[in-house]
Amino acid sequence: MKALLRSCSIALLLSLSPFVMAQEVAPININTASAELLAELPGIGEIKASAIVENRQANGAFSSVDDLARVKGIGENTVDKLRDQIEL
Repeated sequence: MKALLRSCSIALLLSLSPFVMAQEVAPININTASAELLAELPGIGEIKASAIVENRQANGAFSSVDDLARVKGIGENTVDKLRDQIEL
């Protein structure tokens, strides 16, 4: 009985996995997001997130997603990888 219950549970979880994986996350606004939220972006982390906030405070809002490359340690490749996860 336990084996049957376990098998049914696994089958149910596997059948729901496409719905979980298909869930989209809203893009993060680089002009308003906190360092903590920015740090959740892949390849950013705490140090670059703090640099983004500091750059934003020192130089004003980013006028395009490409402006993120003005932050030390963030290049065009990183911006391209994040393009669908960030917004203004």
